[in-house]
Amino acid sequence: MISKNLLFLFLPFLFLLSSDVEIRKSKSQEDNKMDIANTIFEHVSDSHEWRIAGSHNNGIVLSLPVILWNNGLEIFSSSKLLCGKVVQGKHGYYKMFQGKIYSTNSIGRFHLDPKGIPINEKPWDFSITKNVVALLISFFLLCYLFIRMKQSYKNYQTKWNLGIFLEFLILFIRDEIVIPNIGEKKYKTYLPFLLTSFFFILSNNLMGLIPGFPNVTGNINITFVLAITTFIITNINASKSYWKHTFWMKGVPTGIRFLLAPIEFIGIFVRPLTLCIRLFANITAGHIIILSFICLIFVFKNFFIAGFSIIFGFFISMLEIMVAFLQAFIFTTLSSLLIGMAVKNYESETHGY
Repeated sequence: MISKNLLFLFLPFLFLLSSDVEIRKSKSQEDNKMDIANTIFEHVSDSHEWRIAGSHNNGIVLSLPVILWNNGLEIFSSSKLLCGKVVQGKHGYYKMFQGKIYSTNSIGRFHLDPKGIPINEKPWDFSITKNVVALLISFFLLCYLFIRMKQSYKNYQTKWNLGIFLEFLILFIRDEIVIPNIGEKKYKTYLPFLLTSFFFILSNNLMGLIPGFPNVTGNINITFVLAITTFIITNINASKSYWKHTFWMKGVPTGIRFLLAPIEFIGIFVRPLTLCIRLFANITAGHIIILSFICLIFVFKNFFIAGFSIIFGFFISMLEIMVAFLQAFIFTTLSSLLIGMAVKNYESETHGY
């Protein structure tokens, strides 16, 4: 059974069949110089290729498949777009500019606006970027862990050490976060979503600390989708008394009600947005600090600076492990709090508990 689970775990790597692993060696000394800003930005941003080791021009790089729709399907390796090359597809020509793919002519001409941004048409981009690969890895990893945990139970107990730890986290989230915020009568409906959010964020936070792995939860697009999901679940399931309490509060003078109503309306959108920004900012800031300490070694090339950078970089890395758990707990706690506020019965003194 374990062998089947391991096979399931490695399913996301099947995309390698359409990818290129390339070892790049640059003979130019200028290309071998470390670009600090580009190194940091490359780690915290998404791209069509995954640098496994070394630098962009001198290392091992996984070129991921580019999937476009431009009056037809186009599939080719992202390595063909390197160094400003023009790729001829079945339905047009394509060129990359600042990480985005545009339609061009056969010589790769861009039409720029006054700000220097291309106004060429952009095909629909469904490419497998490094963040997509990391999401697939975390998805299959979590599936494997919880399937393995389920199979380890005998007489309602698990002997698997990691399963015991996962069970502790599940019970802690249920008993200390979800039930107090939502209530015993309604928590079961939202517990699967909240547990999924917690373990998804935690797994990607921890994976992002592994050297060479993408910084998924430091991508604001990912955190925005998580926040939007919480926003939709919260407002779809909101009770009538919640809307009445939000826009027409009891015991408040009528004039104040008209003043508070637009503020509360804005708050409905602002509260989920803070979930997005908080997770994105905290995770990204930690990665930038760690990378900055590491890059100091290559900038000064000094034994004293190297020791300083390694010690403080290690300290920040240990702190980031705590932050990985903390941010997952905070997102789950605030999400359950928002859901709990929405499903409460404000007409009842017991709030529906």
